[in-house]
Amino acid sequence: MNSIKTVFLMTLMFVLFLFAGNMLGGQGGMMIAFVIALVMNFGSYWFSDKIVLKMYRAKPLDRNSAPKLFSLVENLTVRAGLPMPKLYAVDDPTPNAFATGRNAQNSAVVVTTGILRILNTEEIEGVLAHELAHIKNKDILIGSVVATFVGTISFLVQMAQWAYFFGRGGNDDDNWIASLLMIILAPIIATLIQLGISRSREYLADESGARFAANPLGLASALEKLSTANQIKGVSHSEPATAHMFIVNPLSGRSFMKLFSTHPPIEERVRRLRGMKI
Repeated sequence: MNSIKTVFLMTLMFVLFLFAGNMLGGQGGMMIAFVIALVMNFGSYWFSDKIVLKMYRAKPLDRNSAPKLFSLVENLTVRAGLPMPKLYAVDDPTPNAFATGRNAQNSAVVVTTGILRILNTEEIEGVLAHELAHIKNKDILIGSVVATFVGTISFLVQMAQWAYFFGRGGNDDDNWIASLLMIILAPIIATLIQLGISRSREYLADESGARFAANPLGLASALEKLSTANQIKGVSHSEPATAHMFIVNPLSGRSFMKLFSTHPPIEERVRRLRGMKI
């Protein structure tokens, strides 16, 4: 199912670029947009994870620099039947984590340094198990592609705003009307896609991760601490385009629209975990 979603998103991104190219530059603009769309789709498949890692200035970890983390992940990968992912750390006091990559063989688990300071061993294990569950459930590619897609939407909206401004200055009614529609509809489409992709997958990753760790209470406690910390201060450099990738919303400290949160309510996630029987 995730493979189908990935193909759908990449096709939609391609179509949106062609539409924007035609809107802004006619047939010539469409040809330029065609080339850009090809590059974007190629990049989103092969390099979206690297782009996200660079965006958050994630630094690779080795066994010497994070022996406890490596030991926990190694034990969990054995239980989950996964290869060892690469481990990265983001230097940020706000505790959070995400996983990225194309597949299990090319995957990475990223934690902020705040997690290591705030959570105890059982809670850290729960968070790591959750991220490994995303890898096991093949969520990481679709999550990375969605991040690229939402970023593309933001770029197209900026182009549409310019087209709307100049279109209204001339006599091309179709141009400025199409631009206005894109300005209004594109962010809504991007948000709905994030909601549809992320919310249901978080519940499944919580359940799978709790089984990998054989301890749902550790993850439940971690989620409560992470949620509180991120409401006080969001993760630095976090953007709406990548918010759905994190275990809890990294924008909580700057967001007042809970209705459009990319994550299900923490209270419900904790309730489900505390009710699990392992």
